[in-house]
Amino acid sequence: MYGKLYLCATPIGNLEDITYRVIRILKEVDMIGAEDTRHSIKLLNHFEINTPMTSYHEFNKYEKAETLIGMLKDGKNIALITDAGTPGISDPGEVLVARCFDEGIEVSSVPGPAACITALTMSGLPTRRFAFEAFLPREKKERVAVLEELKNETRTIIIYEAPHHLLATLKELYQTVGDRRVTLCRELTKRYEEAKRVRLSELIARYESENAKGECVLVIEGKSYDELKEESESKWQEVPIEDHMKYYEDQGIDKKEAMKKVAKDRGISKRDVYKYLIE
Repeated sequence: MYGKLYLCATPIGNLEDITYRVIRILKEVDMIGAEDTRHSIKLLNHFEINTPMTSYHEFNKYEKAETLIGMLKDGKNIALITDAGTPGISDPGEVLVARCFDEGIEVSSVPGPAACITALTMSGLPTRRFAFEAFLPREKKERVAVLEELKNETRTIIIYEAPHHLLATLKELYQTVGDRRVTLCRELTKRYEEAKRVRLSELIARYESENAKGECVLVIEGKSYDELKEESESKWQEVPIEDHMKYYEDQGIDKKEAMKKVAKDRGISKRDVYKYLIE
């Protein structure tokens, strides 16, 4: 019989946030795959866990995944942990999980801390719908494309950032999405935990005069539907109604439906569109 892969959430700061179940599973499995064994050994020693570890990280995630798959097929149970938080969220764990599904190996997630959810719930911003972006891409072209997508995002946005990149990222966000409200969460669950809800411009001013410290989570408000509506209406006001109608009719939309869409785009009634066209 195949073994089982356990995704075990570990503390993002405060060691007391680990669960009894995670501790038990880490003691019971045959092997622990850790993002950084030098970092994780401190956690294991603290909780007197003697299970052997092997490294599983961004730079060996494909080849090492095959090694771990082989062990699981041999009946070994394996726990996967990250340096902090829940494995599989913005880390190489997703590769191993996908391979387990390919091979019919059972996967279980043992819940616990996750920086994105911790920050979201304490942000003071809407939590019902959110877009998790993790770290923005470093490659310029891809980064610009992602930022452009966020420009009209109506959901609350969550972004991770390292302190030495924080100011540059704040400026890029300001240029792209405008002066939105944002909650900066730093040092989550640690002694100097901080959550401040301000405007992007205020954060930029702050970090132009002081150095950022600690890992940061930015929780940014989404664009309101009213803003989107105003922008759409403003854009179409400059287009003649007959050209606006042609835009939809060229897509194979019948005249009646095209009139509805034109009226909605411009924030006017369908009767007004009809009256204009017959005149």
